[in-house]
Amino acid sequence: MKLYLIVVFPLLLSCKKNNDNPVITLPTNLTTEIIVNASMVSAHVQAVNANFYTVTFYQGSDSTVVESTDGIANHTYTASGTYIIRSKAHTTYEDFIQKIDTVIINLAQGTGSAPVSGYTTPMSYAGYTLVWNDEFDGTILSSDWVYDIGSGSGGWGNNELQYYTNQNAIVSNGILEIKAKVETINTQQYSSSRIKTQSINSWKYGRIDVRAALPKGKGIWPALWMLGDNITTAGWPNCGEIDIMEMIGGAGYNDKTIYGTAHWDDNGTHAQFGDNYSLLSGDFSDEFHVFSIIWDANSIKWLVDDVQYNILDITPAQLSEFQQNFFLIFNVAVGGNWPGSPDGTTIFPQSMYVDYVRVFQ
Repeated sequence: MKLYLIVVFPLLLSCKKNNDNPVITLPTNLTTEIIVNASMVSAHVQAVNANFYTVTFYQGSDSTVVESTDGIANHTYTASGTYIIRSKAHTTYEDFIQKIDTVIINLAQGTGSAPVSGYTTPMSYAGYTLVWNDEFDGTILSSDWVYDIGSGSGGWGNNELQYYTNQNAIVSNGILEIKAKVETINTQQYSSSRIKTQSINSWKYGRIDVRAALPKGKGIWPALWMLGDNITTAGWPNCGEIDIMEMIGGAGYNDKTIYGTAHWDDNGTHAQFGDNYSLLSGDFSDEFHVFSIIWDANSIKWLVDDVQYNILDITPAQLSEFQQNFFLIFNVAVGGNWPGSPDGTTIFPQSMYVDYVRVFQ
């Protein structure tokens, strides 16, 4: 019998510490506060040991996810209804705790989230006759207005970012709404509307009242203004420009400050003169205000809620532009040389609401 020597070699396996699945510490004590202001909802989410937060706003089959490190997320709803808001406190994208809230949005009053209160002015003044007005009754823009369409030359001369369409001016419940939205048209990232009375109605002198509530936010540029009838032949600034109201949006000072300015040509040089008016509290989106000019052969005065804050003497010969007819323009621009571009704090859509415009002579 043969003997066989069997040698067994042990199989040596590498043994290393498993670091692929570290222990995850989830956040704790998740709390949410949901603040509703008309159509805008602000979610304030906090938790212990959270690295970041996501908030999902559901609307029908759509949803919007907002990520933040401070737990604050904002969203604007476009219709009345009851909506779900899902708030998550994250350690990683896959590891989180969550809470679900519901919110009720009621936009029954006004158009969209237009304010329902604010300053108003009369239909008559001593020594004046109401010669033209638009109260924006009905469901469509009247034939007294036409649209500017497109992105203009060089972003309407200001490197603005919006494309003007005839779809963003809505008339409903006695209010004109001009809405700026995130929407790519051609190469522009935003859409809005710009309407004017050019070649239809224009005026020389008088009092003009416009009751409006303004949009807000970085990069938002609403304007109620006028250009001389001869712009097509004389060009700008030779035609003259009267800015009844302009605002460059932004938190704090900007959202509560408007400007009244005149532009003209002074021997081949662009000249301008203006001043501004700031609210003591709140901002111009909170309620309606009345923006006015009182214009005669001697001067242009600018007012907010019947408080005069600026005056320009237009009797010098180099200001002759302001002794002719001007037409109205209402628009909401996005971006541009003056306000700069929107940033992460800017909430869209943004709307300017106009209750009425009245011209007295």
